[in-house]
Amino acid sequence: MGYDGREFFGNHASVAVGSRAGGYIVEHAAFVEFVLHLGESELPLCAGERQSLAMLAAVPHALLDDEAQFGEGWRVIPPTAQSDWPVLETTPGRLRQALETARTVLWRHAGPVGITAGDLIAVEGEIDAVLACLQRAEVAGVPVSVSYVA
Repeated sequence: MGYDGREFFGNHASVAVGSRAGGYIVEHAAFVEFVLHLGESELPLCAGERQSLAMLAAVPHALLDDEAQFGEGWRVIPPTAQSDWPVLETTPGRLRQALETARTVLWRHAGPVGITAGDLIAVEGEIDAVLACLQRAEVAGVPVSVSYVA
């Protein structure tokens, strides 16, 4: 960590969060680096924070990952056809908890993580938008799926 994410991911990344109740596409590359990969940092985190962030780190790259994985309350479903892609499937509440954990960790450790103020504000806005999507899924009682492309 410690860079703005553009060095590796370029200026574009898309994180797709979807359910039968609707979806949202995150379009800010910093979200991938500073939310999905936050658990890979060497920050001093408690076990619960590490567990929440591990789920976010398991969100598969739609074009690269194709192996099944699972954790407490989530699983990665590999593609079933050539035109399919892997997704992480979980409950809206579990994903909400993980995103709120990531938000808290980012604010508490912004300096050591190396996130810029502009990227932190952009990531905040994206988290809020995803949380609104998750609320719709939670009301509908349906699971959500997540994958990304960078």
